[in-house]
Amino acid sequence: MPEWLVLTLAMLAACSVVVIVTLVRHRTAPEDEDPSETPDVIEYMTMWIGVVYAIVLGLAIAGVWEGRSAAEDHVQAEAVALHEVSERVRVYPADIRDRIRDDVNTYVGHVVTTEWKTMSDDGRVTERGTELLQRLREDVTDYEPRTDFEAQAYQPLLDQVTAADQARSARANSTGETMPGVVWFGLIAGGIVTIGMIFALQIRRTPRELILAGLFSALIAFLLFLIWDFDAPYSRGVTASAEPFLELFPHIKG
Repeated sequence: MPEWLVLTLAMLAACSVVVIVTLVRHRTAPEDEDPSETPDVIEYMTMWIGVVYAIVLGLAIAGVWEGRSAAEDHVQAEAVALHEVSERVRVYPADIRDRIRDDVNTYVGHVVTTEWKTMSDDGRVTERGTELLQRLREDVTDYEPRTDFEAQAYQPLLDQVTAADQARSARANSTGETMPGVVWFGLIAGGIVTIGMIFALQIRRTPRELILAGLFSALIAFLLFLIWDFDAPYSRGVTASAEPFLELFPHIKG
């Protein structure tokens, strides 16, 4: 099911529940009930519940957004390191240079096609990608420089391979969901309590109050969906993409 459809259904469901509960409560309310006589303590509690929940939502959104930004940084760092390897190896003999560049291109091609799909579907990197990166490392480290010029390029090449390996490890660690289940319980329970306090204020069936209550519940549903969408940086709607690889290696087709 497309994620925009999930969001639409969630917002409509939240609005519908609030409106239906309000109408049912209005029909079953005693005839002598006066909605204008809501105790001050309830209004005070409702205000503070809303404030606290808004802070929690803001922190959750900031956390998942930071995780998504970090995931993009990992991809960028890995792509740049591999591009540096491909460029700096130009001082090596033609056969060594071509072999290392082939290793880089093979690895990048695997990442932007097979591995990216595996991260999206299964939340993990592939063993084949690990093997290809290891082969690149071996080809770089096994070559013995023959000139001073090659010797000067040798250590920087090793550093770039190490940087690519570290970025890949960081990317592998950020493929799954970052929000613990207990946090989701708190977010959902807090949303239910916050919306439930609307009924504690004894809202009436006027179109203005129903519209405001519906919009308020739809907003909470949207924010929860936004947190869920950002929670898995590589597998949901607004994801970290493989664009850095495709920009630095334009001959690789994603």
